Amino acid sequence: MDELQLIAERTAAVPLAESGALDAARARLMTEIAAAGTENVVPLRNRRRWVWTGVGAAGIAAAVTAVVALAPAGLEPPAAAADPVAVLRSAAAAALKATDTPPKPDQFIYTKTKQPGGERESWHSADGTHDGLIKLAGGGNFPLPGCRDGRAQVYKGEEPLKGVTEPCTPRPSYRVDLPTDADAMFAYLTADRSGEKGDYNAMGKDIVALANETYLPPAVRAALYRAAAKVPGLRAVDHVKDAAGRPGVGITWPLGPEDDPKVAKPVVIVFAADTFLYLGESGTAVTASGVVDAVGQRP
Repeated sequence: MDELQLIAERTAAVPLAESGALDAARARLMTEIAAAGTENVVPLRNRRRWVWTGVGAAGIAAAVTAVVALAPAGLEPPAAAADPVAVLRSAAAAALKATDTPPKPDQFIYTKTKQPGGERESWHSADGTHDGLIKLAGGGNFPLPGCRDGRAQVYKGEEPLKGVTEPCTPRPSYRVDLPTDADAMFAYLTADRSGEKGDYNAMGKDIVALANETYLPPAVRAALYRAAAKVPGLRAVDHVKDAAGRPGVGITWPLGPEDDPKVAKPVVIVFAADTFLYLGESGTAVTASGVVDAVGQRP
């Protein structure tokens, strides 16, 4: 099978976009080709023609399919058209371009999310030593006691129990302690997992938890997405929306070895199909976030 036939078959189900809408997608395609090694691209005398060597026909077809499938202008491809690894790598590249405004130790990471049960706002202490708060739109506040001198206040509901504390370790929401290398991040996620060995769906939930309500420096967030790309059995999902109804391209993890496929639902994280910025997941959408000086403030 020649390259053109393979590409035609891989992209047959993907609708065409307007030429102007493909500019960003075209740039991403060239980035993927460059990532495979610029030594594989040899210019001819005619500068408008190229010979691609060392890159297999299947690889070229996959790259073209991913770019066409993720082109902007509202096009939503079939699930098989998008390459989950390419999507996560593009999300990592987008994360590296984000503006980094490191919070001060006494500040808070504000996050507003939309869930099936309503909206939720949270104020997490940047250094883990200050008292934060979770607020639900339907009513109810959940204190997040800071850990100071190895002790944290104990609450009963919303009320602190006078004179009652418990041992603790600060849990900062500004995560400068995490790796900036994909392999090291994957090792961290494997060692600090919430599920059993081989439960990549649980790892997906851990990744969502880090992406949702923590402040990750750009290099750390990029490493998180690149580490996610190392999970076996990833699948791209078309026509996916986050909990706020925003359309995007979804990445889902395989269920864990002990999960009942009739009951358990795989984690699906959602990225904007045009910018690859993180939107949330199928059950939780991040609608606002930022750094604030005090609980109750909003960016």
